[in-house]
Amino acid sequence: MHGFVSVVVPFVALIALLLWAGLEDIRRREIANWKTGTIVLLAPVWWWANGLYLWPDVAAQIGLAIGVFAIFAAAFHFGWMGGGDVKLIAALALWLPFGGFVAMLVAMSLAGGAITLAMIAEQRLRRRGGHIEVPYGVAIAFSAIVTIREPILNQLS
Repeated sequence: MHGFVSVVVPFVALIALLLWAGLEDIRRREIANWKTGTIVLLAPVWWWANGLYLWPDVAAQIGLAIGVFAIFAAAFHFGWMGGGDVKLIAALALWLPFGGFVAMLVAMSLAGGAITLAMIAEQRLRRRGGHIEVPYGVAIAFSAIVTIREPILNQLS
């Protein structure tokens, strides 16, 4: 471990970017590429701060991100997910080890389901019809924040 501050700085930047992306997704139903790109560019700082080795640690993170992008790109192809969501999930795969990433996906699914149900209920209460666009970036941001906080809390113990 290279020190508490070196872990906190990229962590705080990630949290800020995720909150901003979630808010943007609520307002505009899109996530700016520069936010996801910044998350990608901060990942090596996170790796260094957490003492990851190029082999096998960093290689595993990059492999996970490529695999995740391929799987979720297929979901985008079938219209099940937005492109910004796909890119954000793949970017987050650079930050979390496989087990943590799976935990993030579970939390993301639960949060996304809750948001979807709330939006359906709101639509029915207002007696509006039509297609619902779920701001899934909120679920992604929430689940990533909940999942990635563990390394920071471990530093404090």
